[in-house]
Amino acid sequence: MSGRTDVLIVNAFTSDGAGGNPAGVVLEADRYGAADKQAIAAAVGLSETAFVSASEVATLKLEFFTPTRQIAHCGHATIATFGILGAMGRLADGLHTKETIDGTRQVWVEGARAAMQQLAPRYGDVAAAPVLEALGAPPGTVDPRFRPVRVDTGNGFILVGLESARALAALTPDMPRLAALSEVHDLVGVYAFSTDAGPGFDATARMFAPRYGITEEAATGMAAGPLAALLHDRGDPRAAFAIEQGRFMARPSPSRLDARLILESAAIASVSVAGTAKLVQARSVSWRIAA
Repeated sequence: MSGRTDVLIVNAFTSDGAGGNPAGVVLEADRYGAADKQAIAAAVGLSETAFVSASEVATLKLEFFTPTRQIAHCGHATIATFGILGAMGRLADGLHTKETIDGTRQVWVEGARAAMQQLAPRYGDVAAAPVLEALGAPPGTVDPRFRPVRVDTGNGFILVGLESARALAALTPDMPRLAALSEVHDLVGVYAFSTDAGPGFDATARMFAPRYGITEEAATGMAAGPLAALLHDRGDPRAAFAIEQGRFMARPSPSRLDARLILESAAIASVSVAGTAKLVQARSVSWRIAA
């Protein structure tokens, strides 16, 4: 089977109108099956493509596909979808919901800006040495407050803090080893960060997800939520954090992710991550399901 499909290319988590992480957005996707969506996502070639369908339980149904497989949630594709629909006037400002394969989540819309709900963080222990070796991070560069830990607010990530932005920029990740590590711990990817961030940011980060066909991406909303939770739970009393990502990519695309924690009796009840979407291009892609 083959066809042509119209796709909106939308940058999510832009910073002052620039940068951000591109996502494909396919509207009126009810007519496509899972194999079609996977083929379309591969043809689009971005880290994630969101497929928008009608929902009986939410404002809309969202399904997310990387070039190689489906993923339960995607932060930047959620922001891209709701932000561009808000900017187009197809969604009113206010509270909305998205239906996913992993349940329903809230999304707040204000024009081209959107904020998505994530769950309370769940933590899991991981051995540090395999993570640091796979990242190409010498042990001496690790911030002792933030040794590797698995954190999940809807998708699983290993987070590890480095002592400086320079150490973050110098990482030499081994993608096959990161992919194997991600399989063992059921991760989307590994999120390395440093609190040695530039003006206006609380942390700067990099995300590697070779298990899902993503070498490195410019903004990861589903990892920014866990990072905000980790910063809070390791001693920072604040409930809001500005996170930069994308600055150290081979082709830099600086992004801004604003994470906010919803606290109940000092414990994190849920997380929201907000960002701004910008339409980059509307194009048509040809796709084909391999026989």
